[in-house]
Amino acid sequence: MTKKQRYEAVVAWFKENVAVAQSELVFADPFQLIVSVVLSAQCTDKRVNMVTPGLFNKYPNPRALAEAPLEDILECIRSVSYPNSKAAHLKGLAQKLLSDFDGQVPDTVEQLMTLPGVGRKSANVVASIVYDRPVIAVDTHVFRVSHRLGLSNGKTPYDVERDLEKYIAPEDRPVAHHWLILHGRYICTARAPKCDGCGLKEYCACYAKS
Repeated sequence: MTKKQRYEAVVAWFKENVAVAQSELVFADPFQLIVSVVLSAQCTDKRVNMVTPGLFNKYPNPRALAEAPLEDILECIRSVSYPNSKAAHLKGLAQKLLSDFDGQVPDTVEQLMTLPGVGRKSANVVASIVYDRPVIAVDTHVFRVSHRLGLSNGKTPYDVERDLEKYIAPEDRPVAHHWLILHGRYICTARAPKCDGCGLKEYCACYAKS
């Protein structure tokens, strides 16, 4: 099976079997999403969703968050990973939204990456979900699944991103991130992947080797 054929088979399977795939983060607007994405770094979406209702109740918009004492933000997010640095990122992010973007979440990956706490992966997540940009965010799940399936041998997340975007049509890229991340989260897990129950095993390079 060529790489092009593998991509076609994998995308076709997802389209038929996982027609709807979306972020498991709970958010009501672009501001809430970007805050949630920053908090989700090296932290589960489940934990983030437990923290954000209280945070957004106190600080519902960029101005409120920008003016909040850092200690108060930290208290709201203390149970997530790396709370001290994330509290600083959130305050800085809110301040930059006000100073540079009139309080609005920018719509390009390049602009999003100028915000504190927002790297390329996080920028791609927001750009694809909010603005339907044809980009694919590569987190640890997407990186692992892409390698196991044989979609990429890239050594870095950016290498994998370029491979995925080379073979996946622009209109499919926003949902492809969710296909791969959810597959990695629940089926192709880091430890003890559920290969026997995986609908993609006949197209999987790793399964073929085993």
